[in-house]
Amino acid sequence: MENEYSKRATELFKRGYNCAQSVFCAFCEETGMDFETALKLSSSFGGGMGRLREVCGAVSAMFMIAGLKLGYTEPNNDAVKGAHYARIQKLAEKFQAKHKTIICRELLGLPEGADSPVPSKRTEEYYRTRPCEQFIADAAQIISEELMSGSNH
Repeated sequence: MENEYSKRATELFKRGYNCAQSVFCAFCEETGMDFETALKLSSSFGGGMGRLREVCGAVSAMFMIAGLKLGYTEPNNDAVKGAHYARIQKLAEKFQAKHKTIICRELLGLPEGADSPVPSKRTEEYYRTRPCEQFIADAAQIISEELMSGSNH
């Protein structure tokens, strides 16, 4: 079931933004970040970090949102760090439960290694054959549920 964040994120994706930008920018109001800054900050994470096909950009965006909203600032407080890292691992587990992995190349069935740095053209065929829209919707749903659950620390 899609919520407003999932819808906003998939709409951004359909406008041509990458997977990380789509999820991250769907939460600009919640993070207090202006849209242009949010776009720039998340731009490097698309395609599994610059099309390296590592951690899915939608998943990276979940982690960035969690950091902005629920992250720690005390450098020597291991209990607070541990609690935050547990939250991040929980987010990853929720995404993995739906998709078996958080790795872009595995999600897309691509071979090992970096992909061409040139992005794929956004055509009807691209949107019809790529599962990314579902990953984006699910990541937005998962992080919105985490934020709403009140697990602020």
